[in-house]
Amino acid sequence: MIRRASLFVSLAVVLLAWLAPVGVLAQTPPAGQRSAADVAAELANPNTSLGVLGFPIDFVRFGGDLPDAGDQNGFKISFQPSLPVSLGAGLNFFARPLVPVFLSQPVPGPTGFESRAGLGDIGFDAGVGKTFGSGVIAIGGIVGSLPTATSDALGTDQFLLGPEALVGWVQKWGAIGALVTQSWRVTGGDASEPASITGGQYFYTVNLANAWQISAQPTWSYNHKAAEGNKLAFPVGVGVAKTVLAGKTPWKLSLQYWYYVAAPQQFGPRHQLRFQVAAVVPLPW
Repeated sequence: MIRRASLFVSLAVVLLAWLAPVGVLAQTPPAGQRSAADVAAELANPNTSLGVLGFPIDFVRFGGDLPDAGDQNGFKISFQPSLPVSLGAGLNFFARPLVPVFLSQPVPGPTGFESRAGLGDIGFDAGVGKTFGSGVIAIGGIVGSLPTATSDALGTDQFLLGPEALVGWVQKWGAIGALVTQSWRVTGGDASEPASITGGQYFYTVNLANAWQISAQPTWSYNHKAAEGNKLAFPVGVGVAKTVLAGKTPWKLSLQYWYYVAAPQQFGPRHQLRFQVAAVVPLPW
């Protein structure tokens, strides 16, 4: 698994380097088309009106007090489309599903760790966002997840639902902000142990020359029902992104590293690498 992580990082770094300003993909757009730098700056706004098909690929190194916890690794590929509907100047409605597929997920059992693979719980959020003239961004909506996991170990077995709120600031130099969500059990699973999870994401982007960016969007969670010492998972993240033009289609590629400054003591993530490929696509409306 360590070899797989090294290969994962090497391929991501080589791909990003290949897409440098001297790379093979043209950075000069055809007449009437936005430049890669303009698209990159627009994508830094979480309230963007651009349609995006995102594919996050995550490699996670685990740790904890359980025997052999520090030898465990996980590998996951997800699909997250975002096709916003414009409601006016700077005002958008969006609905974004998140479909996770676990290729390898360590699960503690009575005889040690087992590796599981399959579909996880499909998450979603929907809301309305507004970008003000000052650059302030405000988004409000709902967030939840469906009990679609092919194994109990890969999901909660509960339908979760709750509110979400985001506040951010976007300027020519980039963007910064934070999202907070709260999900509760609606149905499914054990009614005597209803889930209650506070989560969120903080994000920052610094625009550089030639459509490069310093950018990261780490996600965190706080499980109110977990045992003491196992509630919070909070990473600090750094990353780099590059937007390129392949014909008429802009593509954004990014590589991030997350270090968990807080994680479940018994078993949880300690390090995470995320490589993401995202295509900017025409909206169907």
